Amino acid sequence: MGSISRGRNLGPGAGSGALPVLCGRVHQIGALGLIAATFLLTRAFDRLSYGGLASVASSAALFERAGALFWPDRGYGSRLDLKIYVYEEKEIDGLRELIRGRDGRISPDACVKGQWGTQVKIHQLLLKSRFRTINKQEADFFFVPSYVKCVRMMGGLNDKEINKTYVKILSQMPYFRYSGGRDHIFVFPSGAGAHLFRSWATFLNRSIILTPEGDRTDKRDISAFNTWKDIIIPGNVDDGMTKFYDSNVVQPIPLSKRKHLANFLGRAQGKVGRLRLVELAKQYPDKLESPELQLTGPNKLGRTEYFNHLRNAKFCLAPRGESSWTLRFYESFFVECVPVILSDQVELPFQNVIDYTQISIKWPSTRISTQLLEYLETIPDEMIEAMISRGRQVRCLWVYAPETEPCSAMVGIMWELQRKVRRFHQSGETFWLHNGSVVNRDLVEFHDWRPPVPLP
Repeated sequence: MGSISRGRNLGPGAGSGALPVLCGRVHQIGALGLIAATFLLTRAFDRLSYGGLASVASSAALFERAGALFWPDRGYGSRLDLKIYVYEEKEIDGLRELIRGRDGRISPDACVKGQWGTQVKIHQLLLKSRFRTINKQEADFFFVPSYVKCVRMMGGLNDKEINKTYVKILSQMPYFRYSGGRDHIFVFPSGAGAHLFRSWATFLNRSIILTPEGDRTDKRDISAFNTWKDIIIPGNVDDGMTKFYDSNVVQPIPLSKRKHLANFLGRAQGKVGRLRLVELAKQYPDKLESPELQLTGPNKLGRTEYFNHLRNAKFCLAPRGESSWTLRFYESFFVECVPVILSDQVELPFQNVIDYTQISIKWPSTRISTQLLEYLETIPDEMIEAMISRGRQVRCLWVYAPETEPCSAMVGIMWELQRKVRRFHQSGETFWLHNGSVVNRDLVEFHDWRPPVPLP
């Protein structure tokens, strides 16, 4: 039986019959000098390369002079070097339905807007990525595109259809069975997380999930997020506010001219923390603004009006809603107010490079009261300006920009993925023989596996 290649092969080791070489002191000194020179040259090259690394102590140390993003040298490698295979829409029967709905009428343009647009943006950016490969055998990861949140919201598929379609497409992916899904990437962009696929715990419990949501236990027995395998991603901030770090919707207001100490722009949704903020705003309207948001009708708060309100306070409050994450946290960095997190179980992206104590405040949700407003009033404007300034440096990580940008959400995601690269893959349904052949339970070689394949 022949062997199957997955990933890069290591070079041959030294032969056991090699002759000993006599080294004198001069040879040893010369060798050490060569090693030192090689090390210094390598580090210098890495500094000039895309995405050079350094140990990060604060947000101010995130970037080198050229503007490239540093990533901590702890298990990530010295530079980005990974290959991702993106499944084609027509390649897998059923994948088109997860992207366009049962009738194929939902377009990517309809799904790219709003806070769940990451499902489209990540897919589109990967299709153009220099890390994309069309050779499955050399791929480190496999990306499974799906706009299922949008498709569901627009009536393209119901929950039962979504579940059935996911199971159908997975059964057509031999590489998914090969690794048990460990090298397959899925995006779930909303607070529901992977729960949009009801059988996620059975089929995706080993896969890599990209999601802004780290906790949804208020309505579920368990969270679909696993901190050891999944990656928290930023929410999708309105492109008009970011435009690669410069808003064309509204501009920040100087602190001295802002009308309110803090604001909360969101619906109460019957959540205790949000209801407390609404009551506080009624008691202290000069300090806390919390207008009632209308989603439809003549009093609907428009896009520009929303950001005009958001920028008119020093602190933007981000309480838990239906789930632990809120887009308001990310939006606050672009109107330049300090985000105050009022969601105890929230998970934040890229914690290996960002010290969130330097750019935000996290306050216990059990203490949403006048005590919160009193505390915020004690913070001098100089400290607020310093936090805003540090936030200005890292907000590029919230932007889904092309790879030509030295800092973006995609660059951050790539670094986090690189840390998860494995040279070897296996599952409970893969076996191997003395000659390196990978076979299934019936001893059929991998290259002869034909869909539908039994799922691990």
